[in-house]
Amino acid sequence: MDRMTTMLTFMRVVETGSFSKAAAELGMTQPTATKAVAEAERRLGARLLHRTTRGVAPTELGSLYYERCKLAAHHFAEAEQVAAQGAGVAGGTLRLNTSVAFGRRVMAPLVLRYMREHPALQIDLGLDDRYVNLVEQGVDVAIRMGRLADSTLGASYLGSNPWVLVAAPAYLARHGAPEHPAALVDHACLVYSSVQGDARWLFHGAKGRQDQAGGDLAVPVRGPLRSNNLTTVLAACEAGFGLAVLPRYVAGESLRAGRIVPLLAEHTLPSQEVHAVFPSPKLVPQKVSAFIRWLQAQLQGDWWDREA
Repeated sequence: MDRMTTMLTFMRVVETGSFSKAAAELGMTQPTATKAVAEAERRLGARLLHRTTRGVAPTELGSLYYERCKLAAHHFAEAEQVAAQGAGVAGGTLRLNTSVAFGRRVMAPLVLRYMREHPALQIDLGLDDRYVNLVEQGVDVAIRMGRLADSTLGASYLGSNPWVLVAAPAYLARHGAPEHPAALVDHACLVYSSVQGDARWLFHGAKGRQDQAGGDLAVPVRGPLRSNNLTTVLAACEAGFGLAVLPRYVAGESLRAGRIVPLLAEHTLPSQEVHAVFPSPKLVPQKVSAFIRWLQAQLQGDWWDREA
């Protein structure tokens, strides 16, 4: 049995906790699966599995070996995908990941459009506000906001994600509108706890004149709500609980409907970079590069103001 088959057999034994289940899934007999793992242990000179009457479980070394096997299997599948698509094979599955808010409001409509244009392609779209390990989770492309940390991942710039200060007309009728960012200390502010300085909002200076610190001003804010969910912050803002700093793609529909209005138009908030991130800059599958090129075209210009 070749090493790749042996490795895949070991992985399924670990994942199912059973030689018989792994063998059935892989279309082989249980003795063949048992022999494959035993051969790997002899070759490596180490025990990879604890065997009991209740099943099997990886040893400490076996767990480390399993993680490396997952990485190797991912690159093996990626290499075959590149070769197959280079030969003109269409279809397959494209696994995407992004944050919950961006996924619901931006990626979901775009993905539906892409599916109509590529009916042979299946798409698996995962929405998660937590950091996702692309290799471990088998993700082909993740859409991430902000500056990227140095890593071995591949990345392509897609566009910018601007933010805006907003409030509901009902709140402004009760408390008035701030005329300068410094006035926010006297207002109820709804804090999105994941980015944009958390409880310190940074503004660039008004056009044509300089503010403090060379044109930038960081304002400490506080209020009745702090949440890591943008939809929650938007709902509280629409209900008149306070001012909020939101991405334009989140605020857009409410702005157009008049449920909230923009404030301090002369002062801009920092924009985030939007990137497509993929497992490796080498051997990029054609389905990945084609989707990224298409997505770059969709996120040009004022994409945040376009209705889905």
